[in-house]
Amino acid sequence: MLGSKHPASGGMTKQTCQNTTFYISPCIHDYMGETMKGIDSIAKRALELKQAGMNDKEIARELHLSENTIVWLLTKGVKSQSAAADTPLDVKIGWTSVGVFGNRISMMSSILADIIMEESEIGQFEPQTVLGLAINGIPLATHISEQLNIEFAVYRPPQKKEMLGALSSNYADVKGKDIVVVDDVIGTGETMEKAIADLKGMGTNPKLILAIVNKTNLKDIDGIPIRSIVSARTLG
Repeated sequence: MLGSKHPASGGMTKQTCQNTTFYISPCIHDYMGETMKGIDSIAKRALELKQAGMNDKEIARELHLSENTIVWLLTKGVKSQSAAADTPLDVKIGWTSVGVFGNRISMMSSILADIIMEESEIGQFEPQTVLGLAINGIPLATHISEQLNIEFAVYRPPQKKEMLGALSSNYADVKGKDIVVVDDVIGTGETMEKAIADLKGMGTNPKLILAIVNKTNLKDIDGIPIRSIVSARTLG
């Protein structure tokens, strides 16, 4: 394929392939360039977090990406010629515009609180405690607790799957209580699956799972319904 500028084409690039000539708008090149820049910036951030001592799982939760994507960014990156073919399918989620102000987090939490009230009527249960997954589920659960006047608890996911997560002793005890579990993003579902298993093992009664964004096809985890404000899917 050969490329050249056409003087009468408004700066478009002339492409010739198998005796067929066509033109590509500069905006296409700009879009491709911006996309690569975006991936480069994510890869750079992932490397910074790695150098700061975070493991792949922690980086994945921080950047709202799968661990496979983080491994790819750290080990291969976007500079390899074969990167396009090997790039993992993933969706980058960011909600900084909400997270930078407490009142915005409160408004987002109000939507989640409304969903809790809706689901409690459907499922005929009375939520006693809202539990936030560290780190990003904590501010959401805090505001929900205030709005619904129910207890607040915190669960810290383990660094390794074979380990148990932990409840923070500074907050509510959840044993024997009907609880709602909150996180900001459900990525692969592994963290939430581990949380539900641990919480059930601690004697709690999870009734509902909430998130701002659900990136999976999961409708429930171990029979516990999942509700989210936004569902995100990769197609292809």
